[in-house]
Amino acid sequence: MNLLDQAAPPRPGEELDLVAVEAFLKDRIPGLEGTLIVSQFPSGHSNLTYLLAVGDRKMVLRRPPFGYKARSAHDMGREYRVLEALHPVFPYAPRPLAFGDDLSIMGEPFYVMERVKGIILRRDLPPGLTFSPDQAARLCENLLDVLVEFQTLDYVGVGLGDLGRPEGYVARQVAGTCKRYRAARTPDVPDCEAFMDWLTEKQPPDTPRPALIHNDLKFDNVVLDPDDPLKIIGILDWELTTIGDPLMDLGIALSYWVQPGDPPEMELARTVPTNLEGMLTREEMVRLYERKTSRQVGHFDFYYLFGLFRMLVVVQQMYYRYYQGQTKDQRFKDLHQFVSIMDKLAREVMSRSDL
Repeated sequence: MNLLDQAAPPRPGEELDLVAVEAFLKDRIPGLEGTLIVSQFPSGHSNLTYLLAVGDRKMVLRRPPFGYKARSAHDMGREYRVLEALHPVFPYAPRPLAFGDDLSIMGEPFYVMERVKGIILRRDLPPGLTFSPDQAARLCENLLDVLVEFQTLDYVGVGLGDLGRPEGYVARQVAGTCKRYRAARTPDVPDCEAFMDWLTEKQPPDTPRPALIHNDLKFDNVVLDPDDPLKIIGILDWELTTIGDPLMDLGIALSYWVQPGDPPEMELARTVPTNLEGMLTREEMVRLYERKTSRQVGHFDFYYLFGLFRMLVVVQQMYYRYYQGQTKDQRFKDLHQFVSIMDKLAREVMSRSDL
């Protein structure tokens, strides 16, 4: 039984120039022999991810999506640099192999990295994989352990001291995310102005202990060992990594968390299997994080709601591309309904928050 993510033929309009890509690979990566075969991982919604096979060697290529793009969200050169710095000290980051900035190859910069072969959890567990309640709890703790290990890296020592500006980080994130939503809004989604006003008014002061933050740590960006599915062997999607308030990373991670007792609409929007029996709740994850880091998580409603809003904006940007005819990917057709669900949930959380 195969529990690994399976690649498929590239979606129409998202094919690669096989001749140009093969020439690039053989020029940059020694020892490649054979004809290039390309398939596409179908689950990603942001940057496009392809499986490259040349003989017995398998690699992964990442490139920006076609159509509308937030300028800072798809910087392939920046993501490649992050992996170059992190892989030697944080082996969960895949090893980068080659960066391409010749626009004649595919019209956008791209990079190639080693494939981390393992299990990736999606909305529901793949057939044949089960976790007992105790195992589900341990998997949650393992995820937090990796997050904490990452946040305690010496970002100056690994050469990433100029990756971001921690001063004013939260304020910039709120302002920038609001701007992106207004730019990508379509007539069939709520204006979210009350949501944006609340985030602007309730944001906490700058953290005295900035850290590296991944900015999208969730179970479907985590690779599990096929021989021991409780063991994390890889973290994917590093395009948003920066330096800032580490509690933003926690809030973003837990914004994907759907648990018993949440409004029923949240179950419809669930993308990872946090509803399994034994999975820690958001509150339990926060308390565990506090114990592991000696950080006090005040303002958690803010961090959680910012995570929801950021997810809402990313989804709306993908829907905007479909709405404008910039992609034919049918997975994007109904994403405006997700935006409405997120806005409704946010209003409920805001109404009972004591911030």
